[in-house]
Amino acid sequence: QVQLGESGGGLVQAGGSLRLSCAASGNIYTINDMGWHRQAPGKQRELVATITKGGSTNYADSVKGRFTISRDNAKNTVYLQMNSLKPEDTAVYYCNQNIRPVLGAMRDYWGQGTQVTVSS
Repeated sequence: QVQLGESGGGLVQAGGSLRLSCAASGNIYTINDMGWHRQAPGKQRELVATITKGGSTNYADSVKGRFTISRDNAKNTVYLQMNSLKPEDTAVYYCNQNIRPVLGAMRDYWGQGTQVTVSS
């Protein structure tokens, strides 16, 4: 059974920083892409950032220059460093990892979500 566990959300003032973490556990054979999405109240879930197994990154225009995605392949963990936070960054943040378990097919797994609230 593969599971993702997220941590690091919370309440921060505008201009502040937070670091989110998402660790995969279970019988994992390999992990390809990892990413972060977010969903604000009344809005659709949107892509924030992705990172390939080789370390290539992609960001939503709204977070470029402020957020940094990284990964530790030895720990099956993806991180999202969020700086210069704005009230419009307030959302539930979800991580996802494209995982092939030891037994089973490769597919996307999702974290439970962590709340990020930025006050003005």
